[in-house]
Amino acid sequence: MKLFQRSAVSLFRAEEISAELMKGRRALLKMGCACCVALAASPYALAQTSSPDVAQHLAAAKEAAGSDLGAYLALGRSADPNFNQPVPDLEALMKVPAPPPGRAFDNFYFVGSKWVSTWAITTSDGIILIDAMDNEEEAVRIVEGGLKTLGLDPAKVKTIIVTHGHGDHYGGANYFVQKYKSRIVSDIDWTMMETKLEFDTPLWGRPPKRDVSVVDGDKATLGETTIDILITPGHTMGTISPIFDVLSGSQKHRALLWGGTSFNFGKKPERLQAYIDATARTREVAKRQGVEVFISNHNGYDGALDKLAAKTVNGPNPFILGAPTVQRALTVMNECAQATLASWRS
Repeated sequence: MKLFQRSAVSLFRAEEISAELMKGRRALLKMGCACCVALAASPYALAQTSSPDVAQHLAAAKEAAGSDLGAYLALGRSADPNFNQPVPDLEALMKVPAPPPGRAFDNFYFVGSKWVSTWAITTSDGIILIDAMDNEEEAVRIVEGGLKTLGLDPAKVKTIIVTHGHGDHYGGANYFVQKYKSRIVSDIDWTMMETKLEFDTPLWGRPPKRDVSVVDGDKATLGETTIDILITPGHTMGTISPIFDVLSGSQKHRALLWGGTSFNFGKKPERLQAYIDATARTREVAKRQGVEVFISNHNGYDGALDKLAAKTVNGPNPFILGAPTVQRALTVMNECAQATLASWRS
């Protein structure tokens, strides 16, 4: 198994910056750690502002969102100086019954909960998981159980790519390491996971021990499947947004899984500027590669559960958005981030 190879050309260069140590669940909830907490607000209720610069970016975001990408407009709420971040009840979110697992493409499967997602990519040499849920109990019940329901063998999970160092994405990884000897892939977020967790709660499993470290431009390969590693800093400074092929019969489509969406890191202009730069450059990469499938690790953003329910054997696959729609999604995120940064500076 060739776990990863280093590319001579880097798509992104992410610099690690220090994060303030947030201790305990109370601090976690105050900051709104749940990555999709912004979705608690109405997605079309954009910020109220008297700043022409902020208003211009919000208008651009709304135009790009159209009638189908409204969930991402929730990010624009952060541009309102009077907006109070909703407080997520993680325990309640985790108690919501898990939806049935599903098959989005011939080689791409959903095995997550209603609020946070784990995705499985099948290859000729095993399975790659993208993220691993909140904790060991969910790893057993939702991920391992979901794979079995889909007719997939959990023992074939060879690699887990952790999109970023928050516990709702790494919490169940240790279960697969201990039971199936799975390898864990991360980048500079390893340092955060092993030294200063940005957020923490007893509801999450402990971070995995440092294993495979990647940098922007690397390629993770298992069997005949190769995943491009894009580092898209902002949500964390080491957020990974993988690009890979998904299969539908004889057709191949390029997919991008955006690794970290919300601005839940407090008023840190350097983080938001990194997010702005990352979305802008990813938009260019997606355009060059013809990306037409845009996935999230939170169902609230990509509507994965509705798409799975709508998917039929002979009908069009609702996960295939088309390249222009992927461009619009990245534009919405970018413009909302620019609006928020402009509001902080006004």
